[in-house]
Amino acid sequence: MRKFLVILDDSRECLNAMRFAAMRAARTGGGVQILSIIAPDEFNHWVGVGEIMREEARERIRAHYEVFAKWMRDRQGVDPELVIREGEAVPQLMAQIEEDGEIGVLVLGASSEKGGPGPLVQHLSKIAGSLPVPLTVVPGNLSKEQLEAIT
Repeated sequence: MRKFLVILDDSRECLNAMRFAAMRAARTGGGVQILSIIAPDEFNHWVGVGEIMREEARERIRAHYEVFAKWMRDRQGVDPELVIREGEAVPQLMAQIEEDGEIGVLVLGASSEKGGPGPLVQHLSKIAGSLPVPLTVVPGNLSKEQLEAIT
């Protein structure tokens, strides 16, 4: 089964990327894999404190994931899977794509703010020609109706 890989983070544009991935998966018989990456600099504390913070980050990610997963199951009939990785975003993202041969499309949300589309979109769009899967960039300002029309 072809999977749509989408990134779960704290950005607003993440919501549209999730919606797009779920709608495309539902319409094409695919799946959704949600990847959340914990940056290593979040835990540069004493070993014990870092471990507690790492587990708290995982709990926050799981809670955030459950909100999206419930919507995907209830509204789109798609049962997503969650993957949590630790490290720098781009290498972890690329490793996930290489390790899971069912990933067919990478879906990212682009910010509509003045600061640009976001660091991940900015970096990956520069190397899009050498990515092992197609990259779909979903504008963060699209409405639900617009997303439904294009999926």
